Amino acid sequence: MKIKNIREPKKFFETLAKCKGSVEFVTDEGDRLNMKSKLSQYIFLTQSVLEDSKIGEIELILSEPEDVALILDFLVRG
Repeated sequence: MKIKNIREPKKFFETLAKCKGSVEFVTDEGDRLNMKSKLSQYIFLTQSVLEDSKIGEIELILSEPEDVALILDFLVRG
C-alpha cells in the first residue's frame, strides 16, 4: 500500500499501534522496517525529515486485511 503526505505522524503511529498484524515500511533501498518498533519509527521520521522536511510517499506492507481498513480510515479522517 502506498501512502502520501502524512500530516500527523503522531496519530499515524497511534493508528499503526492498533494494527493486529505486522506493519512494515519499505525503504528506498528495499529494506523492510517493523513500524510497530519505536526505533524503526525514529528511523522512518529521520529519513523523512532529512530528505524533504515532510513525509511524502511511503510504501507499507500490511499482513492483515482489517489493518488495511484501519489505515484507510485514518487517511480518510486525516
